[in-house]
Amino acid sequence: FASLFYWKNLLLPHFLPILNVGKYLIFITNFSLSILLVNRWITQNYFPLSNLYESLVFLTWSITLIHLILEKRTKSLLIGCIGSPIEFFLLLFCFFLPIELQKPSPLVPSLQSNWLMMHVSTMMISYSMLLVGSLLSLFYLVFSFYQKRSSNFIQPSVERSFENKGEKIVLSQGTSTFLQTIDIWSYRIIGIGFPCLTIGIISGAVWANEAWGSYWSWDPKETWALITWLVFATYLHTRLLKNWKNEKSSLIGSIGFFVIWVCYLGVNFLAKGLHTYGWI
Repeated sequence: FASLFYWKNLLLPHFLPILNVGKYLIFITNFSLSILLVNRWITQNYFPLSNLYESLVFLTWSITLIHLILEKRTKSLLIGCIGSPIEFFLLLFCFFLPIELQKPSPLVPSLQSNWLMMHVSTMMISYSMLLVGSLLSLFYLVFSFYQKRSSNFIQPSVERSFENKGEKIVLSQGTSTFLQTIDIWSYRIIGIGFPCLTIGIISGAVWANEAWGSYWSWDPKETWALITWLVFATYLHTRLLKNWKNEKSSLIGSIGFFVIWVCYLGVNFLAKGLHTYGWI
């Protein structure tokens, strides 16, 4: 429902009484997910990242937190328009999972390790950051494409904003400025998410050696984690050393958006491996 309010505020900005409803709904969602995670942590005596349901809840919690921080920093309702749909579908996915998978269960022996919190939480945080960053890259490509196809999509000199309790809320702004802002924030978020992914992969390798006697087994999840790392390493390399910006870097970032979903969900539905605990 937050998506509806965000898009309403963007398209019909003069209805001020429901201006912040979308943001409040995202905050309530984040707070509710926090309570759920803490409750599971306390009652089950392990960090709740042992199956698909718990990882989806944690991923949604991370994305909503990044959403709230990013919206506060940019003062742009477009962040909510971009981020809230994916948060909605993640929650919907959680809701329609089998009841057996939603129920907490004892950890299998291989997961009974202190590495569970270190490795899995770091990977999920990196996924959330890279998903948001790459989603901004994807939005940049789509927005710039339609802007080039239609000169009336958003007039370059137009900025729509208004004051709400002393705070300036930006609804839309000059095309070049807006695209530059999206590009910069995409780069910043990916720049934070990539080190988290690196730490997560390294900690996973150490844990794998402890649990299975091998640092790397070319398990489908490990292979796609490496592919994800290479995609975003290429993004940062071309951005920093080749000075690629705008459409070129956004194209690589957009590819990363789909690669992450394959790494996170795809391989668990299409392939069997060492990382299939608690999955369908």
